Amino acid sequence: MKRLILLMYCPDKKGIIAAVTNFIHQRNGNIVYIDQYVDRIQGAFFMRIEVEGDFDLSNFERFKTTFNKELGEPFQMSCSFYLADVLPKMAVFVSKYDHCLYDILAQQSSGKLACTIPFIISNHKDLEHIAKQFDIPFYHIAVSKDTKEEAETKQLELLEKYEVDCIVLARYMQIVSSRIINVYPSKIINIHHSFLPAFPGAKPYHSAFQRGVKIIGATSHYVTEELDAGPIIEQDIIRVSHGHEVKDFILKGQDLERIVLLRALKLHCERKIMTYNNKTIVFN
Repeated sequence: MKRLILLMYCPDKKGIIAAVTNFIHQRNGNIVYIDQYVDRIQGAFFMRIEVEGDFDLSNFERFKTTFNKELGEPFQMSCSFYLADVLPKMAVFVSKYDHCLYDILAQQSSGKLACTIPFIISNHKDLEHIAKQFDIPFYHIAVSKDTKEEAETKQLELLEKYEVDCIVLARYMQIVSSRIINVYPSKIINIHHSFLPAFPGAKPYHSAFQRGVKIIGATSHYVTEELDAGPIIEQDIIRVSHGHEVKDFILKGQDLERIVLLRALKLHCERKIMTYNNKTIVFN
């Protein structure tokens, strides 16, 4: 028995759940998870289903084709189908900070992050030793104003060669252009401090410290062409006080960054997120 994951949304109307569950029942599928959400303002219906059944590759393709023809077209559905045992291939982009990278590689190697990591790309060589520790290919692709287009061409070639499904920017300190974003819509995940846009720049924690903030946090989101304004996946905060120094802000912020990013990655790799109107629907 294999498990199929179905994510779908369509205009809300009566009979959707009955039609979908009857379709699955008629094909001897066993529904082991189902959840749905209705956006009443937009009149949109969202659903996530996990089904156990005889889903070898031919049956899987037949299920998708038939489902789209018999239900997808009449209900105007947008559907995504996945086999649970086919793990997404996730490329990791980093610069010099290592706190998120260590967490990602440790969680993946222990089986707690359901993906494979074919390679790591960095615009610096500083973290190559970490890639070697985990026996993962490391590619150094320097990026400057004059070489950015050439660098992205090399990145795209690697992404295509390894048939990558998604990308994580694990504190990658470069702006990703539309050349890559358009190839991976809602499949590039970023992490940043949650002060944005209040404290932009290279030293946000210093600025926040000077302002005397009482909370700091982190936000993980999908990357869009509008910088740091893509659909939010996960967020968290922690309180700080006048007794904390800048170094405390940075350490607490980095802890939140790695925790929040891992939560977002797990949700994405477990196929629990749908994007809609620059927002996310995140299923339990």
